[in-house]
Amino acid sequence: MRFLPVFLDLKAGPVVLIGAGELLRAKLRVLTAAGARLRVHAIDGNHDLALSSEDEARIEIAAGDPLTADLSGVIAIVCAGAGDVGVAVSVRAKALGLPVNVMDDLEHSSFIFPAIVDRGDVVVAVGTGGISPVVARRVREKIEALLPARIGELAEFIGGFRKSINERIAEFPLRRRFWERVIDGPIGAAVLAGRKSDADAALKAIADPSEFARADKPEGSVALVGAGPGDPDLLTIKALRALQDADIVFHDELVSPEILDRIRRDTTRVPVGRRVGKPGIGQDAINKRMIEAAQAGQRVVRLKGGDPFVFGRGGEEVEALRAAGVTYSIIPGITAGLGGAADFEVPLTYRHEATRITFLTAHKARDAETVDWSTLTDTKMTVVVYMGMTAAPAIRAGLFAAGRSPETPVGVFARVTRPDAQGAIGTLRDLPELVRRTHGGPAILVIGDVVRHAGSLRRQTPKQIISDLLDAAE
Repeated sequence: MRFLPVFLDLKAGPVVLIGAGELLRAKLRVLTAAGARLRVHAIDGNHDLALSSEDEARIEIAAGDPLTADLSGVIAIVCAGAGDVGVAVSVRAKALGLPVNVMDDLEHSSFIFPAIVDRGDVVVAVGTGGISPVVARRVREKIEALLPARIGELAEFIGGFRKSINERIAEFPLRRRFWERVIDGPIGAAVLAGRKSDADAALKAIADPSEFARADKPEGSVALVGAGPGDPDLLTIKALRALQDADIVFHDELVSPEILDRIRRDTTRVPVGRRVGKPGIGQDAINKRMIEAAQAGQRVVRLKGGDPFVFGRGGEEVEALRAAGVTYSIIPGITAGLGGAADFEVPLTYRHEATRITFLTAHKARDAETVDWSTLTDTKMTVVVYMGMTAAPAIRAGLFAAGRSPETPVGVFARVTRPDAQGAIGTLRDLPELVRRTHGGPAILVIGDVVRHAGSLRRQTPKQIISDLLDAAE
């Protein structure tokens, strides 16, 4: 390790920035974002730095030769696009014992700029010794994806209580255990979820911090997590973190194996979903098992296909968790209707053509019979039906009876976002046959003029295209 990572106190004095052009402005943006006071020598004479009024108060535009400028009180010098002037400045800075960075010139630099992950009070610096900034940026991107957006707020929150708690817990190991429980438990989760007032109240309610730290039984919680329609790359970063932190995961039958592979290896997995026509353990039993696991101190994830609040019974589960006094969080996912629309290039709204969307579900024919189809006949409305494969004939009959045209475009999109996704496009008259062509679900039905814009044939194999053409010829 040639360069030791250190953090420079930018309140200790000004930073001198010397250079020209866009390279100068790029470094200016980095330093102003960090809150530095700057003295800028624009050696090309272009002092139009496009500064905000807030930045202008912290930036001095310096005149004169940077090689003879007064450097007293300066804490560091940065040269970007300075050419030979940068080399000469480096010699002078080193003679004065000042840290200096000459952009893309390790020989004349005594410090380098790392790739930075900035989360307020939490800052991560990634360096490669200056030899490969692109690798450092790629590592930074990975870290950006893993760190919660509010991790800096969590650090600030803890900082606000640290002195008072440390005064109440004398032993360092016990103090460390206290903060570990805060960070890893419901209090930390509340801060990361944006519920800082809840976290504040919960921490203030801890009457005996030492006893809290000694408690053997950890505090459990439940996260309702949307797994999306099937593609593991569509998991949100927050969902992925929940899967990695979970002690036990209760998952639906339709959550794809690729998404289940993202769960930590030593996590207990419990399948609790069911397919149409097959028995399941029932919603009350699922609620009971989640609550029992959380009350036993486990971090529970209820992993649901799509989004928990779109035909996922997430609302019922939240009510059960509230009633039991269990801490919970909700992590949304991409619902199948949106995933399928993107996968098969169906714009669910289209200017002057489709201005409204209705989402509904119809597991069975009797579900379809309870729908008031008369409210769904507007030709400028796109109707998205979940779990409608079995009820397809009843859906068609209901729309026909309500007056929707048999020529209304319809798409059936099965296993959306997965490698074996299939789509079949036709008219409302053909709906049951379109369902047959997709060879099994889960599937969504999209009904409306927007289906004319679909690009689903590009997702089909040549064999499927030939089969569809033969079916159409018959």
